[in-house]
Amino acid sequence: MYADELQSGATYVHRPGRTISEADNVLFSTMTMNPQALHLDAAWSETTEFGQRLVNSMLTLATVVGASVAQITQGTLVANLGFGEISFPHPLHHGDTLYSETTVLGVRASGSRPGQAVVSLVHTGRNQHGEVVVRAARTTLMHYRPTPDQEIS
Repeated sequence: MYADELQSGATYVHRPGRTISEADNVLFSTMTMNPQALHLDAAWSETTEFGQRLVNSMLTLATVVGASVAQITQGTLVANLGFGEISFPHPLHHGDTLYSETTVLGVRASGSRPGQAVVSLVHTGRNQHGEVVVRAARTTLMHYRPTPDQEIS
């Protein structure tokens, strides 16, 4: 979608969901050099308040943002400008299915980049029970729809 197609307050529901496996979690954690036992050590994790390993929160965040790409930013994103508040109010476990949605908070013309807009989004991920497992504010730079004189023939 181009920036001018996005409406403030609109929420886009991204489907299908993604069931996160033990292999996904172990691969992501080791690939990103995160040796946190809470993600990798089943025996130790059983002794924690959670009673089991947790899905790496960065995998949860990356999956929720990634789920939005095909529907919202594919081919129109210029840059990811940053993230604001990120929270993980409930853990995600192996075998949980992650469902994602994105709400547009605002769209404004870039002051320094003609034809582009600063877009503020909130990504929310829920497990199969509807519990919020991640919420992240994100700011992006996106293209406006090209005018007829800018289109390539």
